[in-house]
Amino acid sequence: MLSRVADSLYWLSRYIERAENLARLVEVNLQLLLDFSNLDDEKIKDHWQPILRALGDEEAFRKLYDKADSLSVTDFVTFSHENPNSILSCVFAARENARMIRDQITAEMWESMNELYLFLRATNGKKVWRSGVHDFFREVRNHMHAFQGLTHATYPRSEGYNFLQIGRYLERADKTTRIIDLKYHILLPRASDVGGSLDAAQWMAVLRSCSALEAYHRVYLESPTPGKVVEFLILSETFPRSLRFCVKELNQYLHQISGSPANQSINKAEHIGGRMLTRLGRCTTEDIFKEGLHEYMDNAQASLNEIGGALYQSYLYVPPLEQPVTAA
Repeated sequence: MLSRVADSLYWLSRYIERAENLARLVEVNLQLLLDFSNLDDEKIKDHWQPILRALGDEEAFRKLYDKADSLSVTDFVTFSHENPNSILSCVFAARENARMIRDQITAEMWESMNELYLFLRATNGKKVWRSGVHDFFREVRNHMHAFQGLTHATYPRSEGYNFLQIGRYLERADKTTRIIDLKYHILLPRASDVGGSLDAAQWMAVLRSCSALEAYHRVYLESPTPGKVVEFLILSETFPRSLRFCVKELNQYLHQISGSPANQSINKAEHIGGRMLTRLGRCTTEDIFKEGLHEYMDNAQASLNEIGGALYQSYLYVPPLEQPVTAA
């Protein structure tokens, strides 16, 4: 497979996964605001600022908006052309990658991608707020789920499929770590609030942000607690958005591309992924909290970034050819 095709498939999948995660994160946090009353401007800012910080877009936001509130943050994360990580920018970038490899994806995938693209082009922030913001985000998620389902149902299990899945699980793992870190490190309430209604509502929001609330309650009968939520979203072997599950799938597709056995690593991406999976298999929630949840999430994000960089060097980067110098 040509490296440019692999690169486009990889980023097509990453952008779609990123946009879907952003849509869920914004919608859940809009719903969370409804659970509280007597919110002044400062409290609303304190609610949205950590989300921008966790996404790494706080500085870019400040250049475009005067204050962080529900309208400005939703507009920035959803519709801003100046924000390269907005839902709109991600979908446009995904479609451009799909267009460049139109002959390498199925007709159903292309049609689904176009439907989502046209839906967002015909929508603007003011229209969304008038017609219903939750209906809008539900529609966005449905389009993205349709694209992922069609990919699974129509794309041949080839190298191209492996790169699509690597992009998907690498992005998903990264967003799961950021959502967990958002709650524990930034939104953690005062010591007196731990275990109270605010703390419980925020942990439920973390689970909903990962589409994990119902799955969590099938495993644990009790209300969400820090230890159980961390165990479920980081260490679960079966939940498809947990860090461990994503890294396991990521490793599987890396080895399918190289053809190497699962217990051997022939490139840096496989080595880092294997080391990360081994660590996740051996640690407990007590180990994670002893290290510090924020520090653990930081290290996980760094490892995921290393895997992405190593993947690029191994498969996606083509060094420029040096032209021979001819004598005049």
